[in-house]
Amino acid sequence: MKLVILDRDGTINSDSDEFVKTPEEWLPLPGALEAMARLTHAGWHVVIASNQSGLGRGLFDVVSLNAMHAKMQKLLAVQGGRIDAVFFCPHTAEENCHCRKPQPGLFEQIGTRFGVQLLGVPTVGDSVRDAVAGAAAGCEPHLVLTGKSEKYRGMGLPEGLPAGTLVHQDLSAFADFILARTAQPLAPV
Repeated sequence: MKLVILDRDGTINSDSDEFVKTPEEWLPLPGALEAMARLTHAGWHVVIASNQSGLGRGLFDVVSLNAMHAKMQKLLAVQGGRIDAVFFCPHTAEENCHCRKPQPGLFEQIGTRFGVQLLGVPTVGDSVRDAVAGAAAGCEPHLVLTGKSEKYRGMGLPEGLPAGTLVHQDLSAFADFILARTAQPLAPV
C-alpha cells in the first residue's frame, strides 16, 4: 500500500496563532490541494494526522471540525483528489496524551487502522513535532517550509529535526519529490 501521512494546519491550509476554528477560516495553501490530488492520482492513500487542541480548549466543537474537513474534502474532490482518513488529537499539551504530536500515537493508530507497518512511510508537516512524531513511529520524516517553518526559508533549519528529515519548500514540492522517486525504474540486479 502506498501511504502518505500529512499534517493539516500549516501544511495543507493556512495556520493561525488564534487557531483555525470554522470552515470559513479553513483556507488551503496555494498548490496544496493540487499536490494532494496528484498523489491520489498516482495511487497514494492520503491520510491526515493533526493536533487539534482547539477542541480541548473549547475554541470549537467536533461539528465545526467535521465541517472544516468536509470543506477540505469537497475542495480536494474538485481537483480529483481524496483523503482516506483524518486522525486528530483533541488534547491540550498539558494533558500529556500519547496521541498529541510529538508523540507517535496518531501514527500508531493509522498503522493499526490500515494494517500496515509504518517503516519508511513518508510523512510531512510544518513543524519539528510533526517530524519527531513521524520518525518515532518509523516513518520517513519530511518538513515543509510553510506554516510554522516558513520563517526558516533561506535560513538554517529548526533545531531538533530527526536525522534524515527531508526539507521541501511546500506541499507541492514534497509531492513532486515523492512522485519522482516512485516513478524511477528499478536498477537492474
